Amino acid sequence: MTEILGLERKFHRPETGLVVTDGNGVAGYASVFGRRDSGGDTVVAGAYAASLRRLTEEGRRVKMLWQHDPTRPIGVWEEVVEDDRGLWVRGRLLPEVAKGREAAALIAAGALDGLSIGYRTVKAERERNGGRRLVALELWEVSLVTFPMQSEARVGAKAEAAEDAEGVLRELAQALATARQVLGGQGIAEGFEGGKKG
Repeated sequence: MTEILGLERKFHRPETGLVVTDGNGVAGYASVFGRRDSGGDTVVAGAYAASLRRLTEEGRRVKMLWQHDPTRPIGVWEEVVEDDRGLWVRGRLLPEVAKGREAAALIAAGALDGLSIGYRTVKAERERNGGRRLVALELWEVSLVTFPMQSEARVGAKAEAAEDAEGVLRELAQALATARQVLGGQGIAEGFEGGKKG
């Protein structure tokens, strides 16, 4: 979990892959229900329902950002829905935006394969193992990211490249989780991003 502007982050690499279609269309699962992430949290089915309903009622959308940077929107999410598996997103990268073109190229090459949600916790329950069951979340954004927190959250324009990289990324995620524990819950990115946790 990371925080900036009061938002928490959960990274997910879709197991079916985030696929780029027509050069700029993207789709995949940003979050999978019932799977404990490397931060010890588990999102439960229905956690996004109230937030998605409120966004629709207000005529707003979940934002598509580059690496959680609020100054770098790179596209639009045209569909964000909960199904029985998790939070499904479908959208398009904007080719008019330099980072949007970059993201499409990185996904196609298999170099970028993660999704991450930016949210505020509305309701959570503590688990005996120290983790949390996230029951209700206020969803703000879904970012394309390099290192997701859920091992199932991967981008897969080139499925074989993503599968080869999955083991390496899983080991890196575990190393980052261990480092976070050693540092007393401080995020590994703090040294690089001036206080952001990652």
